[in-house]
Amino acid sequence: MIVGCCVLRLGVSTAQEQQSQPIQRIEPIDRWNLANLKRAPQMRWQSQDGPVHSLLYAGEPFDGHETEVFAFYASPATLGDASADAQFPGVVLIHGGGGTAFAEWTFLWAKRGYAAIAMDLAGSRPIDPVYDSAGIPIANQSSRPDTRMRLPNGGPDQGHPAKFDSIGGDHSDDWPYHAVASVVRAHSLLRSFPEVIVDRTAVTGISWGGYTTCLVASVDDRFKAAVPVYGCGFLFEGESVQKPAIDKLQERRKQWIDAYDPSSLLTGCRVPILFVNGTNDVHYPLDSYQKSFDVVPGPKQMRIEVNMRHSHPAGWEPKEIGMFIDSFCRDRKPLARTGEPTVDHDKILMTYTSAVPLKSAALHYTTDTGLRSKRVWQSLPAEIDTNVVTVAKPPAEANTWFIAVTDQRDAMVTSTVQIKP
Repeated sequence: MIVGCCVLRLGVSTAQEQQSQPIQRIEPIDRWNLANLKRAPQMRWQSQDGPVHSLLYAGEPFDGHETEVFAFYASPATLGDASADAQFPGVVLIHGGGGTAFAEWTFLWAKRGYAAIAMDLAGSRPIDPVYDSAGIPIANQSSRPDTRMRLPNGGPDQGHPAKFDSIGGDHSDDWPYHAVASVVRAHSLLRSFPEVIVDRTAVTGISWGGYTTCLVASVDDRFKAAVPVYGCGFLFEGESVQKPAIDKLQERRKQWIDAYDPSSLLTGCRVPILFVNGTNDVHYPLDSYQKSFDVVPGPKQMRIEVNMRHSHPAGWEPKEIGMFIDSFCRDRKPLARTGEPTVDHDKILMTYTSAVPLKSAALHYTTDTGLRSKRVWQSLPAEIDTNVVTVAKPPAEANTWFIAVTDQRDAMVTSTVQIKP
């Protein structure tokens, strides 16, 4: 996460100016010209050498000028693992705060059999891919900001001023507006490539990329699956580390929530979505995560891992991300589906369905209070019967709990998180 310093930029109204200006009421989804964004943007290749290619494509206008967005692209064909006339499903990869386009992420998905595009959402470009002796991109090669270069015609940076302070007036200087538009344009570009199967595409993002995935999955109905990792809505509540920045907006606070908090858009999400997070994530607390899950009206699943680390590599590591997307884009066996846990005397029962037999199940709970990021979790083994998991009730002082089931592929999903008021 990058915390930007306070800066002044032309086009950002002051609080006093906002008080004297009429507030422009715009429905969240209407901020984006989706008819335009769903057309493939102009693009030009920067390099088609090596397994991972690089390109620039047209973005949204910013600060009175046209913009370009940098992206990496890879597929089984660019890796030499498939013929030039083969076709593949596609995936759009959205980096988190402080991140950029990651060559190794596109390489990972190309190895999985996908055409993958990963764009930079900070108006910059990373260094050219660096490979090891086996031709594999070196991990974390672009993790440091000093490995990136600002594009001469780039869009907004990804600091707090662009993410929050710019709200009000013309939305063309708002980072969330540009982030969503750039992702939808990348999706349109990906679908225009002859090697991509246009009706088999998905999106996944990490941290702020998970936040953006929530927004994108709510406005771009062409995706077949979406996986936000860490990111969620209700950033204006509870222990969210973003809450202070939102509260500082004062009278513009509601404008930002209505326009860009995922809670305002996920109510229209009907793309099948898998929420992936950890129990102790400091950036996206578990109660906000569950609330975000609850407002989604379409198909949804959840994977909560006890003490999951927060980073880009940790965010693209869970195998369930690929399995979930595979089930929609490659007709592979789906993840198990959990029912709602019910309490029966001293037991908790939960129904489930699974195309692959389960190997284990457990109840995870915490009795701690205080910051959710600091709470200690405990576990109880559960019994697996035909389509039902049974486990002892947690202690009466347990305030948060859920059930996890793992199939014989070691793929884990969880129930909804049960939280005492």
